[in-house]
Amino acid sequence: MNSVGEGCTDLKREYDQCFNRWFAEKFLKGDRSEDPCTEMFKKYQSCVQKAIKEKDIPIDGVEFMGPNKEKPGS
Repeated sequence: MNSVGEGCTDLKREYDQCFNRWFAEKFLKGDRSEDPCTEMFKKYQSCVQKAIKEKDIPIDGVEFMGPNKEKPGS
């Protein structure tokens, strides 16, 4: 799946690969150490936020998840 911003698609794929590798090789095997993909996620997130702003996509009232954020109600 491509990203909301065409220029963000490569960053999305890189992050997805990093996360999937960490999740399968570390997290599912009990290694709960820090996610090595956090910086990559931040770069991708910044790109997406810029694309959303440039495309004037309304996001009022939308809550975003990311590293170090807990789910609402938890």
